[in-house]
Amino acid sequence: MQVHELMSTDVVTVPVDATVADAVDRLLGAGVGSVIVVDDAGDPMGIVTESDALRAAREVGRPLTEIDVRAVGHRPVVTTTPSTSVPGVARLMADEGVKKVPVLDGLDLVGVVTLTDVVWHLSSLREEMSAIEAAREAWSPL
Repeated sequence: MQVHELMSTDVVTVPVDATVADAVDRLLGAGVGSVIVVDDAGDPMGIVTESDALRAAREVGRPLTEIDVRAVGHRPVVTTTPSTSVPGVARLMADEGVKKVPVLDGLDLVGVVTLTDVVWHLSSLREEMSAIEAAREAWSPL
């Protein structure tokens, strides 16, 4: 199974000059857990999660309209491609300590894959791995 089979293509973004309040508005409006911070060309520059917004609200002590997303977003952005295997992106998430990964096709932002997406597809992944193992056993010499 590859990333393109489970990623969300409805990517929610905010411009790099947005405030945390703008990011929260987008999060709540779209019902998602993160927004991708993009530059003028649409290239990902960071990611702001619900946790980032809550942390900023608690620690900064200023209104969210005064806090720039650049101050709270995760950088550099850990990305993947649509053709990456799901186990490969899961390993990337674990190695990098992230739960949400933007998906780039060349330079184009085409989706986002989350740890939740991976978990929801675990049974399909197990079935796929079992089928691969069965095929290997059928073709291996005795």
